[in-house]
Amino acid sequence: MSIRIIKKGLSDRIVDHGRYGYQDLGVQPSGPMDFLSAQLANTILGNELHNPVFELHFPASVFEFQHTLFICISGANFIPVINEKSVPLNTPIKVYPKDQLRFLKPIEGRTAYLAFKGKLNIRHQWLNSYCSFQNILQKEEEFSIETSISSALSNKDKDTRLEETIKQVQTLIFEEHPIRFIPGPAWKDLEPLSIQNIIEQSFTIDPKSNRMGFLINGPSIHLTEPKQYLSSAVTRGTLQLLPNGKIIVLMADHQTIGGYANLGQIILVDLPRLAQLNNQSHFKLSITNVQTAHQLYRSKQSWFKH
Repeated sequence: MSIRIIKKGLSDRIVDHGRYGYQDLGVQPSGPMDFLSAQLANTILGNELHNPVFELHFPASVFEFQHTLFICISGANFIPVINEKSVPLNTPIKVYPKDQLRFLKPIEGRTAYLAFKGKLNIRHQWLNSYCSFQNILQKEEEFSIETSISSALSNKDKDTRLEETIKQVQTLIFEEHPIRFIPGPAWKDLEPLSIQNIIEQSFTIDPKSNRMGFLINGPSIHLTEPKQYLSSAVTRGTLQLLPNGKIIVLMADHQTIGGYANLGQIILVDLPRLAQLNNQSHFKLSITNVQTAHQLYRSKQSWFKH
């Protein structure tokens, strides 16, 4: 069984949980921008939590299915249609040979996920991951899926706990609330007014943002005095202060080390909400701590234990 790309999208790719254990070699982990939506789509289909999925950005790719298959679309709402008929999000959908899936218009969110019932052929794997941070989906590219259509979906679409998980994920990634962060080593080097601005003022996502990093627009931020920092390890969610006074948030395809001032770390459970913000959306930052970050992550992951 296979899925064929019949029209190339803007920046679509295959992702899974990421490629960890190679940052010391300069290989970034990559992974989904919104890991909660990716996990949700797999959970709805009864897949393993970190099964590879297609990550989509608008304008998204057009897919043609070569065999009967179950799919699920989660995350951003780009108005998905199959053969020109609208299909719902967060629901198992049975597709048939020659069915075509396309996306009409971005309504809510920034990143969508297309999961499929089955396993992707191992030839797409590199260093224990299917993530393709250097390659986007290309026209006429085909992906082989190993699956058994005779196996049922175990009635997960009727599971009340699953319905609650869908509501919880949707609320977390689309409902307005501050993006929480833990202050980093350079936080103490900021001017008092800059600290006040970060906590009290609102920010927006710059249009030049991408999977490597989100440049955020807002008040200019400054150190008390110019300072040089040794390059050190960074990860997704790291807040770096650029020389021009702007802040960049490192995202899924971030570099492995950085020498800019490290102002802090956005907690993992708030990165999906940040990843789904459109350029015109306003958001605020708020301070939290490591203990809270750990508690929240454990709590959110418990949603997927059905």
